[in-house]
Amino acid sequence: MAITKSLIFSAVLLVTGCTGVPDGIDPVSQLDIERYKGTWYEIARLDHSFEEGLSNVTADYTLQEDGSIRVINRGYSEEDGKWEEAEGRAVFVEDEANGHLKVSFFGPFYASYVVFRLDEDYRFAFITGYDRDYLWFLSRTPTVDDERLEDFKKTAEARGFDLDELILVDQSRNR
Repeated sequence: MAITKSLIFSAVLLVTGCTGVPDGIDPVSQLDIERYKGTWYEIARLDHSFEEGLSNVTADYTLQEDGSIRVINRGYSEEDGKWEEAEGRAVFVEDEANGHLKVSFFGPFYASYVVFRLDEDYRFAFITGYDRDYLWFLSRTPTVDDERLEDFKKTAEARGFDLDELILVDQSRNR
């Protein structure tokens, strides 16, 4: 019985631990999902196995009738010579104005999606996960100027992200 309780407790910690917010990161407090929905281009990221080798990555967000958000992530695999796509579902962790969501691409397992910077025109967004191993720079356009990219890097470094492994995403197929 003690082993079962321990396993359940560990599983709960694992799942809930993935939906938190990193220390020192504050989600935006005035997220307007109507303005946020639509297509975003991935400009830069810290790479992970689920995106490894992908270029021309986009994320498309659609508000659903139940209040959840349909997420379609799409990227091109040069190695396989084809487009890959993943569909997920995001829900707000707190209220709908708070930029802390949780997203799932695998059944009941959710991970944090934290919008911690968003310009007033909804052209650029800085995203992290439950820890600083996850970082994305999204834009409404497939390219950004050097000044915007430097702002992203400075902001990320100031918030404790290690950018040694930062990847600038090729968007040449989306231009």
